[in-house]
Amino acid sequence: MFRFAAALALVLGWSGLLSADEKLAGIACRSVHLGYPAPAGIAFYNEIAIEQSAPGTYFAVCGWDKGYFGLQELANGKKLAIFSVWDSSDNDPNKTPADQRVNLLHQHERTRIGRFGGEGSGGQSFFDIDWQSGQTYRFVVTAKPAGDRTEYAGYLSGPGDDAWTHMVTFSTITAGKPLGGYYSFVEDFRRNRESTRQVRRATFGNGWVIPAEGPPVPLLQARFTGDSNPATNIDAGLAGDRFFLATGGDTQNQHAKLRDLIDRPASETASPPADLPRPQ
Repeated sequence: MFRFAAALALVLGWSGLLSADEKLAGIACRSVHLGYPAPAGIAFYNEIAIEQSAPGTYFAVCGWDKGYFGLQELANGKKLAIFSVWDSSDNDPNKTPADQRVNLLHQHERTRIGRFGGEGSGGQSFFDIDWQSGQTYRFVVTAKPAGDRTEYAGYLSGPGDDAWTHMVTFSTITAGKPLGGYYSFVEDFRRNRESTRQVRRATFGNGWVIPAEGPPVPLLQARFTGDSNPATNIDAGLAGDRFFLATGGDTQNQHAKLRDLIDRPASETASPPADLPRPQ
C-alpha cells in the first residue's frame, strides 16, 4: 500500500500517509521520502548513489503522480531496476477493464513485464542490474501526452555506460497530462522485524525537470516526509550538494525534521545532461 499512498501524499503535501502504517512499528523501517517542488514537465531526471542497503529495500529515484522508477535489493539479495505505472486505485489488478489498463509500447529485450496489485494496480517492469553501493546511477522518465493517455518511458544509465538503456514505455489513462508530483523515497519492504536493525541510506542529486516550454528547472528543494510508522530512527538533509535519505538501524535524526524543506546549492554552470532522452 505504501507506494500508491506515497504518491498521493507527496502530491497533496500530507505529513503522514496511512494510519495502517502504524502497525509496522517494530516490524519495518519507516518509509521516508523527498518531495520536489517543480512545474509540469515532459522529462524528470535524477541521480542516486546508494550508500547503505539491505535485503528488501526499494530506492525510488524518479517518482511522480502516476508511477515510480528506481533500484531494488530483493530479500534474496538480487538487484534490479523497477518501473511501474498505475492505471487504477483498485488493489485487485484483474478488476480494471482491459481497455483502461496500462498498455505496453516498448520493452527492452532484457525487461520483464507484468501487472501488480495491492497498492492500486497497474503495469510493472523489471530489469536486472547488479548496482553497486557508492556508484552513481542516472534515471529519466519522459512523458508524451497522446489523446486521453500519456506515454511514460523509463531510461537508466550506470557507471561506464556509453548510452541510455530504454527499459520500457507504458501508456496509461491520464486525460493527457504531463509529469507532476515529483518525489524519491526509501522503503523497507521485507518487514520481518530484523530489517528494522539495518540502515538504508542514499543520496539524490543533480535533479532536473524539463517543462514542455521554457528552460530546464533544477530541483533545488525537497520536502522531507515519512509514513505514519512512529519510528524515529530516520534522517534527511544535505550531503555535499546532494540530498540524502536514511532510515533504520542506528540512524539518528540529526538534520532535517519531518516536513522541513531542504535547500541544496545552485550552480551557475549547472545544466541537464547533454544526452538527456526526450519524449519520442
